[in-house]
Amino acid sequence: MPSTENSAPRPVAAIAGAAAADALLIMLFAAIGRDAHARGDVITGVLLTAWPFLAGAAVMWVALRLWHGPLAVWPGGVAVWLGAVGIGMALRAATGQTVVLPFVIVALISLAVLLLGFRLLVLGILRLRRSRRQGLM
Repeated sequence: MPSTENSAPRPVAAIAGAAAADALLIMLFAAIGRDAHARGDVITGVLLTAWPFLAGAAVMWVALRLWHGPLAVWPGGVAVWLGAVGIGMALRAATGQTVVLPFVIVALISLAVLLLGFRLLVLGILRLRRSRRQGLM
């Protein structure tokens, strides 16, 4: 069945899209942080900063089998957010990277806005599309 503009994303597309969005938003967080601190070595530097958070998010994706509900804010989005920060900070500490309270707070707030915000935005758009479609019938 061909997809139309108004159709909901297919499950595989939703899963891949949510996983890619999580990864890209974590990379954005790392890039903004590196830029704010005037750190050079853009590409490898961003990857070095982001990998612990990406690993934390990936652990939560697998542990909670988030492919069953990739766009859910609860528990999926919250788990990805807290896993990215919690596991990410633990990995940073284990590998000798900086972990200080202000950074933990900034990471908690920033990644909450990014990882939960995108899910809320997508769910809002899907709900709006659904209500418009039902209004036309």
